[in-house]
Amino acid sequence: MSPKRVLLAKTGLDCHDTGIVTVAQALREAGYEVIYLGLHNSPRDVVKAAIEEDVDGIGVSYLSGQHMTQMRRLLDALREQDCHVPIFCGGVIPADDATELRALGVAAVVPPGTLTDGLLRIVAGVLSGTPATTARATSLPAGS
Repeated sequence: MSPKRVLLAKTGLDCHDTGIVTVAQALREAGYEVIYLGLHNSPRDVVKAAIEEDVDGIGVSYLSGQHMTQMRRLLDALREQDCHVPIFCGGVIPADDATELRALGVAAVVPPGTLTDGLLRIVAGVLSGTPATTARATSLPAGS
């Protein structure tokens, strides 16, 4: 059986990539094939790459506060291309926004402080169609 393919990207002007690079490495070490597009991608570029690479899931990371605008654009671009690839996102995303993102169609939101085993459970759930809903339980306690 071939490994699951995950596309990771940063959209918009966010240039903080330490988190997503760490996620890419953790997924690779867990046996996933990772395609990392890097910084400053448009939502259309992400969807085009997802289709061309025939990925099983898309992950995006936000630290700049652009998550609501950029995720709406990405979800719209997926719909425009009739692309049904599940999306997960992470970074500095307030709990209220995470709830709204899930309502918009994001399969899972990975909160800050999520440990590697929690991340892997979330991604496995997203790719299997049963996203984990207890991501906060896998995070470091506040102030750690």
